[in-house]
Amino acid sequence: MKKTSTRLADGRELIYYDLRDDTVRGAVDRRPPEPTVTTSEIRRDALLGDAVAVASHRQGRTYHPPPDECPLCPSEGGRLTEIPGPSYDVVVFENRFPSLAGDSGRCEVVCFTPDHDASFADLDEEQARLVLDAWTDRTSELSHLASVEQVFCFENRGPEIGVTLGHPHGQIYAYPFITPRTALMLRSLETHRDSTGGQNLFDAVLERELAGERVVLEGEHWVAFVPYAAHWPYEVHLYPKRRVPDLLGLDEAARSEFPQVYLELLKRFDRLFGTGEPPTPYVAAWHQAPFGQPAGFGGVPRDDFALHLELFTIRRTSGKLKYLAGSESGMDVFINDVPPERAAERLREVAS
Repeated sequence: MKKTSTRLADGRELIYYDLRDDTVRGAVDRRPPEPTVTTSEIRRDALLGDAVAVASHRQGRTYHPPPDECPLCPSEGGRLTEIPGPSYDVVVFENRFPSLAGDSGRCEVVCFTPDHDASFADLDEEQARLVLDAWTDRTSELSHLASVEQVFCFENRGPEIGVTLGHPHGQIYAYPFITPRTALMLRSLETHRDSTGGQNLFDAVLERELAGERVVLEGEHWVAFVPYAAHWPYEVHLYPKRRVPDLLGLDEAARSEFPQVYLELLKRFDRLFGTGEPPTPYVAAWHQAPFGQPAGFGGVPRDDFALHLELFTIRRTSGKLKYLAGSESGMDVFINDVPPERAAERLREVAS
């Protein structure tokens, strides 16, 4: 992998990740150097303790442009985009409309391919591995920023999820706090450890799932399963079999196998509802241990956390979506219409 860092006309950082070491990236952003204006602010909910990012400038972000005006395609001729070069393998740049900025963190966009009409599942294994390497590199770089406590790599796919740009891409959020979801997991880790004489909760969950009927796909170094208490109709958790706290901890064997396993999972998601359906909308989210306190969090050693990827769709059946209504949105109590065992069975049925 070759990494080339440059700056856009307005000063935002852009980084090319290339498969070939002899690739030269010298294109200059020819757009007017208009400054990026952000108003991101973190506020705390006094009752729940949650952090809320208030970012009013995002009201004006680019919204469903036609393909010939896509800002994530390479620049070509007179059409100037966020990527100055005429091509790229994988590229990462600071979001023009960030939810988090300055002392409130950082947001980046990850473009998986220059092909506007492709999806992550269309990548070959070499390209998917390059994305993994880019995620890992950005996790490392962002974790060293003084304001950052947690790095979150994710992909939103499909207009049903709320995606406003159709080009295949993901994002990276560098939070200046530990997110509520991660804080819950850390508390569960501590409770389980104290009640079992030091056992690791992630290890216990993985052992139980490996022995059960909800395994969807298993390789030598990775296992994918529908969790026992899945929140979403079709939800898969992908774990490396050797526990590591973050993407940086993966060894070469796990990195090499990841593209094969992950691409197969994504292809199965697209086959869940039959060939007549639009592409399956999904969220793919990497859960990593926070970085702010290397010694541990609330008595939990950092290495006790287990890196894993959560992949889920909001489509519950053909032509129908799972909406977060009163119980889910008002009380955080999910009601799942699809038994996890049936979801796992279906995901095995649509194997390549």
